[in-house]
Amino acid sequence: MRELTLRGLVLGAVITVVFTAANVYLGLKVGLTFASSIPAAVISMAMLRLLGGGSILENNMVQTQASAAGTLSSVIFVLPALVMVGHWHGFPFWQSAGVCAAGGVMGVLFTIPLRRAMVVNSTLPYPEGVAAAEILRVGHGETAPGEPGAADIAAGGIVAALASFASTGLHVIGEGISQWFTIGHAAFRLSTGFSLALLGAGYLVGIQGGLAMLLGAILAWGVAVPILTTLHPAGAGVGIIPYATGLWAHQVRFMGAGMIAVAAIWSLIGLLGPTIAGVRDSLRASAAAASEAGAPRTERDMTPRWIAIVFVAALAAMAVTFAVFLSDSLPAVAAGIWGLVVFGCAFSVIFGFMVAAACGYMAGLVGSSSSPISGIAIIATILTSLLLLLILSGGSMLATVAGQQAAIALTLFTVSVVLATATVSNDNLQDLKTGYLVGATPWRQQTVLIVGCVVGALVIPPVLDLLYHAYGFPGAMPDAHMDPAQSLAAPQATLMAAIARGIFGHALDWGSVLIGVAGGITLIVIDAMLKRARRPGLPVLAVGIGLYLPPTVGVTLALGAILGWLIDRRIAGRADADRARRRGVLLASGFIVGESLVGVAMAAIIGASGSQSALALVGDGFGGVAAWLGLLVFIAVAVWFARLTASAPKS
Repeated sequence: MRELTLRGLVLGAVITVVFTAANVYLGLKVGLTFASSIPAAVISMAMLRLLGGGSILENNMVQTQASAAGTLSSVIFVLPALVMVGHWHGFPFWQSAGVCAAGGVMGVLFTIPLRRAMVVNSTLPYPEGVAAAEILRVGHGETAPGEPGAADIAAGGIVAALASFASTGLHVIGEGISQWFTIGHAAFRLSTGFSLALLGAGYLVGIQGGLAMLLGAILAWGVAVPILTTLHPAGAGVGIIPYATGLWAHQVRFMGAGMIAVAAIWSLIGLLGPTIAGVRDSLRASAAAASEAGAPRTERDMTPRWIAIVFVAALAAMAVTFAVFLSDSLPAVAAGIWGLVVFGCAFSVIFGFMVAAACGYMAGLVGSSSSPISGIAIIATILTSLLLLLILSGGSMLATVAGQQAAIALTLFTVSVVLATATVSNDNLQDLKTGYLVGATPWRQQTVLIVGCVVGALVIPPVLDLLYHAYGFPGAMPDAHMDPAQSLAAPQATLMAAIARGIFGHALDWGSVLIGVAGGITLIVIDAMLKRARRPGLPVLAVGIGLYLPPTVGVTLALGAILGWLIDRRIAGRADADRARRRGVLLASGFIVGESLVGVAMAAIIGASGSQSALALVGDGFGGVAAWLGLLVFIAVAVWFARLTASAPKS
């Protein structure tokens, strides 16, 4: 069967552009990205059938390439912070692409020695990898009429695109609704958004993670904000809504950051032993296989020689990227930047490998979408900042505002490389699991993963630049006349910028962070007690995310998870339950893709027109009616989603 083909590479590149753009927009808007393996597999099957002669192995290569690039877009959890701190005023193409490509390729290389131990000789479930393999198998077998497929992604995408266009483009339906009330000085907020992409993401997250995020939102707006507004009432003439929102942004979110960090560290500690053992066993197995000239096709990884060549090339690209970045940051001391270049490269490679191993194990355990990538970024930001403070403490660089700004920028740039490595490693083992199950050739799949990273690295910078100039980010608006309320939240990047600034300026709100750490430790103990009692656990990371994200995000995600739980109860025991769940996954993926692509298209319109209301049919006075219309549309689509997902197959 044909496996690695030119048309497959071209098709994978096309799908890569679409899903990468969608993931960048979604990540900047709500701080979440979606796994693109399953929708990419479905779309590639449909396209290759039209072209004729597509095989399951060729389809697997296409989804592998698209998945790698779509996952690499998670670098936007840090990269926009360079704009937020004022170091960049856009996204320099080659520097941004260099970060993504060098870090992503390293992530691929670091997963190669892990494949045998964590994929072949492991009982890790790899939920998304197994699901993608199942879809590929079904797609190349005899399928009954009414089986889920590309039509379901298209249906979900069209519905979400129309709703998103009516909301963000025409402004005839609202994006969310909020109700505030007070008891004494305590302020409370009830809120939800109407994003169908978030509804779909919540469905994919599942009830356990969804309810944990809802708990985080309740802790934020039902506990923390009311306590803070009671202890520190708003002054005379200060509106309670902006005051309470400010307390949440500047204190409660740092509590969420502390909780996310401690949850991620706890996960890494638990995985340290299995990860070290897995790497050791994998290296032994790879050496044994390399000595066998007649090893089966399905056992052949990329050879050590080629791994070394690609590693040197990626390291060289990384060093050049760091050198160019630092030359722009510190032009007066350009000749003395090579020590910092060595630091950036060494930290990125060493910490990147440790994180890659941990993320790969976590992806196998809970899936790529549920791995604590945000927590990894927080840990890397704190660690990099503290190390640079130690290294630079004896010099004069931190004595000036410009030098301190350059150190903050170097921290964020370094973390961007580490995050690119971590997020690609997080997804690649899922892809290698899919390949293992369908009989793919490992070295070919690893080659395609590298190609996917390079293509994704070329797509991400222009999309980022387009979205920035169309919407702006919090505290970083490219045009003074733009509405900050319409900016893309970029929640993780906002947090990374705040952490780096706080550490170098000795002004980080460690009190709020430590409260979050204490809360996280408490929830970890509760989670352990629940598991010991053989009851469902409490995902501490998800609680921290719910505490950190705006309620219009966390609550909407929870509603999607609850909707999925209700659907599962309805189809429980049915012979076609698995078919129904596959349809739900594809419809939910369609929601995410459709809304995200409209967001990118609207960014182009806004950028060209210079107005965020270029297509609006109504004015600001229609906002109240639009909110209620948005609620009606949201409920109607949720009901349609539930009925279509749970519908019996046609005979």
